[in-house]
Amino acid sequence: MTARQPALVVLAGGHESDGGRHLADLTDLVDPVGRSGHGFTVHATAAPGRPLAEAVRSALAAGDAPVCVVPMTLGRDPRLVADTARALRWLAAGEGRGRLALTAPFGAAEHLIGWLRAAAATAGDGDAVLVTAPAAGPFEDAELFRIARLVRQYGRHHRVEVAFTGGDPDPAQGVERCRLLGAERVTAVPASFGPALPAALLDGPADRGPTAHVRDGGPLLRPSAIAGVVAARTAAALHLLGHGEDGILAGLDAEHGHGYAHSHGPGDQPHGHIHGAPHTHGPGGQPHTHTHGHPHGHTPSHPHAHTPTEPAERKASHVR
Repeated sequence: MTARQPALVVLAGGHESDGGRHLADLTDLVDPVGRSGHGFTVHATAAPGRPLAEAVRSALAAGDAPVCVVPMTLGRDPRLVADTARALRWLAAGEGRGRLALTAPFGAAEHLIGWLRAAAATAGDGDAVLVTAPAAGPFEDAELFRIARLVRQYGRHHRVEVAFTGGDPDPAQGVERCRLLGAERVTAVPASFGPALPAALLDGPADRGPTAHVRDGGPLLRPSAIAGVVAARTAAALHLLGHGEDGILAGLDAEHGHGYAHSHGPGDQPHGHIHGAPHTHGPGGQPHTHTHGHPHGHTPSHPHAHTPTEPAERKASHVR
């Protein structure tokens, strides 16, 4: 294996991509050279667990190229990162030793804020913006409300609402809320890799009277932008792999602090630990954490964003 050999990439999908189904078209992505000299080819997309393990085994068996697995989260699925790491742990100790790497997550919460702001820029000044995503869990869904609030805070639209496919409120209820708040038009933008709205909700039926005109402001990212981010994550992972770091140990800790607050039982000693989920300083930064050395319990994760003050562009060059 040479340092510049193109890598095979496996994309791991969670609730933000319907288990990877909304990533299926990305198997055509090929970057033969790569901006930093490392090219890649997307070998497969898969959900964590056995499908992912089988996809990685297939990639390892396809030749002697390095294999990089990218957790395709937009910043609201730490479980995907941890589940992906668990699926890779035994492979990395066996047939994938020295060739298999887990990259940093595709995106973090502050990236998603920037991408949503860019998508919302297509909405008219008087439009309400409806941020949509598949329902996940209470903490993941609550995080989207926080993200939407920041999109509103640093954007130009006064109405930014949230709806969940298969959750509460659902997209139809989200559109209705926008209408009740006085919006004549609604632009839906997806906080996921899928469509923003079911086709039935676009351009509401005329028999509903003065209903809001609804348009789909997606996709969140174009394939070229996704390819640019995957290339950056892959190049960084290959660099670390060359120094003996496969990224799996860090991935196993991705869920730490996520979920309900807890203690470690009676007699627990004060300790410091990493506080919050990995984050970056701006859309181009690499995910990292801050360590706090003061005694405290484990509280629900709250990735914090150093939100850009300028409108974000949906281009790969803005995410490194």
